[in-house]
Amino acid sequence: MQNQIFKKHEVGVFALGGLGEVGKNMYVVEYQNEIVIIDAGVMFPDESLLGIDYVIPDYTYLQQNQDKIKALVITHGHEDHIGGIPWLLRHVKIPKIYANGLAVGLIKNKMREHQGIQYNLLEFFENDNIRFKHLAVSFFRTNHSIPDSFGVVVKTPHGKIVHTGDFKFDFTPTGKDADYAKMARLGTEGVLCLLSDSTGAEVDAFTKSETLVSESIKEIFSNIEGRAVVATFASNIHRVQQIVEASIATKRKIAVFGRSMERTVEVGQEMGYIKAPHGTFVGSKALRHFAPHEITILCTGSQGEPFAALSRIANGSHRQIKVQPGDTVIFSSSPIPGNQSGINKTINQLFKRGANVITHSPLNDTHTSGHGGNEELKLMLKLIKPKFFMPIHGEHRMLKIHARTGIATGVKKGNEFVLDNGDVLALTKKTARVAGQIPANNVYIDGKGIGDIGSVVLKDRKILSEDGLLSVVITIDEKKRKRIGESVIVSRGFVYMKEQTKLTKDLSKKVDDMVTSTLDKYDTIKTGLIKRDIIRLLNDYIFTKTERNPMILPVVKLV
Repeated sequence: MQNQIFKKHEVGVFALGGLGEVGKNMYVVEYQNEIVIIDAGVMFPDESLLGIDYVIPDYTYLQQNQDKIKALVITHGHEDHIGGIPWLLRHVKIPKIYANGLAVGLIKNKMREHQGIQYNLLEFFENDNIRFKHLAVSFFRTNHSIPDSFGVVVKTPHGKIVHTGDFKFDFTPTGKDADYAKMARLGTEGVLCLLSDSTGAEVDAFTKSETLVSESIKEIFSNIEGRAVVATFASNIHRVQQIVEASIATKRKIAVFGRSMERTVEVGQEMGYIKAPHGTFVGSKALRHFAPHEITILCTGSQGEPFAALSRIANGSHRQIKVQPGDTVIFSSSPIPGNQSGINKTINQLFKRGANVITHSPLNDTHTSGHGGNEELKLMLKLIKPKFFMPIHGEHRMLKIHARTGIATGVKKGNEFVLDNGDVLALTKKTARVAGQIPANNVYIDGKGIGDIGSVVLKDRKILSEDGLLSVVITIDEKKRKRIGESVIVSRGFVYMKEQTKLTKDLSKKVDDMVTSTLDKYDTIKTGLIKRDIIRLLNDYIFTKTERNPMILPVVKLV
């Protein structure tokens, strides 16, 4: 497909996901007949997306231009950066996927759940330089809340495009140091455009080091007399290793609960990121052989997710773990915006069942962010020294704050671009302009399906969740063109019919009168017209009586 949005001599840079939101990160650099994609993530649904499992980007543009795609490059192994890979591969031909270290293991593990999808996964190393005809890709190590996190440099004929990935500046990390020298060298050599993580733009201070959290967790463990129950993000392998070390130091065995946590521990042990003596991890059935002070339970559910292990422990529905007096539950995470009510519910249930609960606070460093605060964003901007600046990965206010930070640290006013998903930034050596827009809608995944859940279905689900369903069944003698008996009213989630007999009779009579009138008016039975008129009649009448708008489903049976 010939590119009509930006000119042949320009470099196109745009996001299919990750702008104006935290999640489904996917960024594209395009020059002439070459496309490099950076990350392919998912976003987890909020409470308005009923029945939706994941949200992914719209891959239409990539489908139409898949002959140009040279590679998908992965910055790190979090779900909002790798979770969309199986869905992308179902619809777009990706010649090569490049990832490093832990991300390679997590991608392989993920693809086992999607049998039959062919993929070509290659491991890159931090000093690699992957060359194509016009574009070249290189890397620099960063610190984040997961090992093996990298920034990506795409060298184009007009200059270098630098994508930071998710990052923080941790000068005492639990893993490898970030490559500060390489970042500074990039700035000295010259960078055309910087795409930088904006998640922590509203935080003024530097984020705390993982080493401080590690020391705090060990201190907390040393004072726990009963079982230690720890909930954290499954993908935070640094944190999992810290919990393992604290458990070993206090002579505890570890039982793991939650599918994603079990998968993380398995992959982490296989690849050497989670280190523990043989016998440290035990199965759930073995727990009865140990005293409470000899047990750590490591689980999912730090965000109050209804079906996660900790939520089921808190509400008493977990089949294997029940809260015991003396249990201490540690939330080793901070609330994601929108999750606070679910977390509070879980905490209250745990307290009610007799557990002690420790959350991240000024008194207890049980968590630190993997995303740099505003001071760290300033440092990245000062190191990279970009000519043009495009904040990425953040809600709109975060992008705006980050853009102002860019100007404050030396980016020329007017050279910062706060864009939406699909907006195309067209670059040359000296110029940058917003050239147009490509499709970048949300695509909703429901179960194993993809793209089959649209806005109409979601609207219907919302109505059903709020106002319920009212079904009206009418039986008609096809030959005599006469209604048989009274219409039958069935309510699901609208009203309890036994307590609303008058309303039910009124609805039934109004429908019967209208159907009789329609049958007398026409020579043929017009079922479509009857259904339409029933919906109109009942919508108005029900709202007048109840101020509710249930979904109305007429059923016309011809006998």
